[in-house]
Amino acid sequence: MTVSTVKTDHASAAVPPVARPTVSAHIIKDAAEAIAIAHALAAEFARDSSRRDRERIWPVAELDAFSQSGLWSINVPKAFGGPELSYATLARVIEIISAADSSIGQVAQNHLGVVAAIRTVSDADQQKLLFAEVLKGTRFGNAFSEFGSKRAADFETRFTDAGDHVVVNGRKFYSSGALLAHLVPIVALDDEGRAWYAIADRAAPGLTVIDDWSSFGQRTTLSGTVIIDNVKVPKTHLVPGYKGYDKPTADGAIFQIIQVAVDTGIAQAAIDETVGFVRTKSRAWIDSGVDNAWDDPYTIQAIGDLTLRLHAAQALLEKAGHAIDRAVTEPTAETVAHAQVVTAEAKILSTEIAIAATNKLFELAGTRSTLAEHNLDRHWRNARTHTLHDPVRWKYSILGKYFLNGENPPLHAWS
Repeated sequence: MTVSTVKTDHASAAVPPVARPTVSAHIIKDAAEAIAIAHALAAEFARDSSRRDRERIWPVAELDAFSQSGLWSINVPKAFGGPELSYATLARVIEIISAADSSIGQVAQNHLGVVAAIRTVSDADQQKLLFAEVLKGTRFGNAFSEFGSKRAADFETRFTDAGDHVVVNGRKFYSSGALLAHLVPIVALDDEGRAWYAIADRAAPGLTVIDDWSSFGQRTTLSGTVIIDNVKVPKTHLVPGYKGYDKPTADGAIFQIIQVAVDTGIAQAAIDETVGFVRTKSRAWIDSGVDNAWDDPYTIQAIGDLTLRLHAAQALLEKAGHAIDRAVTEPTAETVAHAQVVTAEAKILSTEIAIAATNKLFELAGTRSTLAEHNLDRHWRNARTHTLHDPVRWKYSILGKYFLNGENPPLHAWS
C-alpha cells in the first residue's frame, strides 16, 4: 500500500535553473511596512496552499512575489542600502507567511541565515557585492546538509584552491530552496577542515539539483539532492562561515529563530482551521446538552488552552528576536548565550504547540475533518516534519546546563 502521493516521477532528472529577476526587489522602509506586506502576501499564498500540498505544485509565482516584495532583504544592513529591521520583525514576518503556507516560510530560512552570516564574517568588499545581489532580488538556496554523515556537522564536501576561484566537489541533501534559487551556498571544507559557504551560481556547470524530496510534510520546500561535480566558485563568493562559530556571534540563534517562526505559524494555522471548522461544520456531541459545537465546554477549554500556549510561544519568539538584536550589535559570550537560550526556550514551546494544535484539530473538529477534501492533515504533516529540525530534547539540555551549571550553549547553527 502506498500512503504518500508525492510526485517525484522525474526525480532522477536535473532541474534547470531559473532566470534572475529583471527588476530590483522592493526595499522595505520599516517594520510596519514589512508586517503589512507579509499579511498581504499571506492572504494570496493561503488560497492555493492546500492544492500545492496535495499535488506538490512548486510555488513559483508565490516565491517570486515573496522575494521581490523586499522581505528577503530585511536583515541587510542599512550601511549597504538595506532596511536592517529587528529580528523580532523578521520572525513575525516568517510566522505570518508560514501560517499561510509553511513550505514557503521555510524556503526563506537559509537565505536569511546566509545574509546574517555575510554580515558577521565577510569583509566590506564581499558584503557590498553580495548584499547588492540580495537587494536586487537574488535568492540564496541551500546546500548544507549531507545524507550519510554521522552527525549534521560532519561534512565530506570539499573545495580546492585554483587561483581566482575554488573547485567544489560533494553531494548534499535537505537542500531547501535550491530548486528555484539563483545562487546556491554550498557548505564545503578547506584543507584545514574549516567550513565555508561557497556560493555557486545555480546554472554553474557541474551543479545538479534533483527534485527527489519525498517527505510526507513540507512537500514544496523546493528541496532535494544537490550534486557538486567540479563546480567553480569565484573567491569573491567564498564566505568564511566558520568565523561565525569560532567566537560568540548570533549566527546560530538566527538560523534557529526562523525555525521557531515556521512552527508558530503552523500552530496558528491549525488553531484557525479548528475554530473555522467547529464554527461551520462540526456537530455538538450527543451528551453535551448544547445545540452548537462551539458551545461545548470541553471544546471551549481546549481552544483557550491551545491559544494560551501559542501566545506564550509567540512571546518568547519576540523576546528571542530582541535578544538576537542585542547579540548582533554587542556580540559577547553573555549576549550570545542569552540569545541562544531564549531562542531554545521558544523552540521548545513552538514545537510543542505545533504538534498539539495540529493533533487537537481533529479531536475538536470531529471525524468529518479527516475527509480528504479538506486536506487538514497537511498541518500535522508539516508540523511533524518541520519540528524534527534541531530536536527539542537537546534544547532542554541547553537550558538545564545554562541555568543549573552556568554552561553556555555550544556555538553552531543547530544551537
